[in-house]
Amino acid sequence: MTRWPARIVIVGGGTAGWLAAIMLGDSAKRAGQTTAITVIESSRIGTIGVGEGTTAVFRQMLRHFGIDEAAFLSETGATIKYGIRHRDWRRLGHSYDGPIDDPHLVAGGAPLDTYAVAAGRPVTQAHLFQHLLDARRAPFAVRDGRDVPAGPFHHAYHFDQARAGAFLKRHAKGVTLIDDQVAGVEKGEAGIAALLLEGGQRVEGDFFLDCTGFRRALVREMGAQWQSYGDMLPVNRAMPFWVDIKDGEEIDPCTLAWAQKSGWMWWIPTQGRYGAGYVYSDAHTTPDQARAEIEAALGHAIHPRNDIRIDAGRLRDAWLGNCVAVGLASSFLEPLEATSIHGTVVQLMLLASWMTDGDGPAKYNATVARQVDDFRDFIRLHYVSERRDSPFWRDVAASHPQVVRDRLAQWQTKMPGREDFAPFPLDLAHVQEQLYTPVLDGLGLLNRDVARAAMAAAPAARDRARATHAALVAEYSRAAARCTPHRQWLTSLHKETAA
Repeated sequence: MTRWPARIVIVGGGTAGWLAAIMLGDSAKRAGQTTAITVIESSRIGTIGVGEGTTAVFRQMLRHFGIDEAAFLSETGATIKYGIRHRDWRRLGHSYDGPIDDPHLVAGGAPLDTYAVAAGRPVTQAHLFQHLLDARRAPFAVRDGRDVPAGPFHHAYHFDQARAGAFLKRHAKGVTLIDDQVAGVEKGEAGIAALLLEGGQRVEGDFFLDCTGFRRALVREMGAQWQSYGDMLPVNRAMPFWVDIKDGEEIDPCTLAWAQKSGWMWWIPTQGRYGAGYVYSDAHTTPDQARAEIEAALGHAIHPRNDIRIDAGRLRDAWLGNCVAVGLASSFLEPLEATSIHGTVVQLMLLASWMTDGDGPAKYNATVARQVDDFRDFIRLHYVSERRDSPFWRDVAASHPQVVRDRLAQWQTKMPGREDFAPFPLDLAHVQEQLYTPVLDGLGLLNRDVARAAMAAAPAARDRARATHAALVAEYSRAAARCTPHRQWLTSLHKETAA
């Protein structure tokens, strides 16, 4: 394929489908290609909408398309996310945070993490986002009537998927929308020739995107094969529910991942309610027991929206013929590190870059497979715990996969570094040492003696790191104190967009 396909058909709207419409339409235009994009989305199919967290790449995407952040937050009821607070993962009563900013980008090469570990300090102490998270502040201070950024780093968001998808739909330009469902797939030499809709319409296309989530309506017809992670990840059910936010209650700008006896609970704040859920192992508890456990932890009754069977894994090949599966249609992991939307954005960037490449399908499939496998390994690392207080945690401790054990053994001899991770294609954002290190530190898995030895062997670097660390901690503490409280700032956005 030397040119972009003339007709791209996206089946399924939601966040993934409308991201695809916006991103591919923009990429085709920038490449000077004429491409007609059609989205087939049924208004009869709803979503559970129990909260989604993003990474900073979503904010970068909004800025790239000139979408106003204040409008996005106001219209979707989204909140700011600086990272993830992990409660009771290492041991009961212990918490640690994983802020998503990277102070090394402004540290001038100073080895901040090595210095912090050697000095017995949390590695997150030099993170701006840790100070903003602790103070529960917005990422802006008001100066002369204007919002002034607290620092140079991109934050992330929490939102309701249904509202975010509707917002993206309103910002998709030049897209044909068909409100219907696919009833059948008509094959051709290139793969899919046309889709037959329930309303009787026949929709032809040259390239198709399956954004139908777990239904995988198109790739199933293409013979897609699923590779399960059931032997690697210890949870296999999810019980989502909502909890209202009380009037005047401050909103924490982080996702809470709260470890329980048979899994963990997510707790994602939007402006009106918490999207929450218990991700658990049904080999260790029943749905009724899981509900009772969460109600005991929260101190009140919950009303589950569903109880979903999880088959974590990915497609062996996400690009088959002239069809690509995107989002939940291509892979699913427990939502511990907000990999879903991040993965979708990165996958669409890869697709746009390799759309006309003769080796595009092979490169795409290998890269997406690696992306999801790397996410899987990072998620599994979180389960390396001191906890042995329930059968679940005892079984987890006895079953860490070899890839995790090898990584941990490596990082007992050295501090994690960029050299430990293979470069990711197109230099796109990926899980590397900047995300691993706070988790390893929070779980007590970094070797202080190794860090001390590294600092002792490089006194000039140690002195530079000490001075840089102290300067950043002081600067970020002052910046957080100047910033507006999180909920107050979010409320002000509604007044601005209404004016």
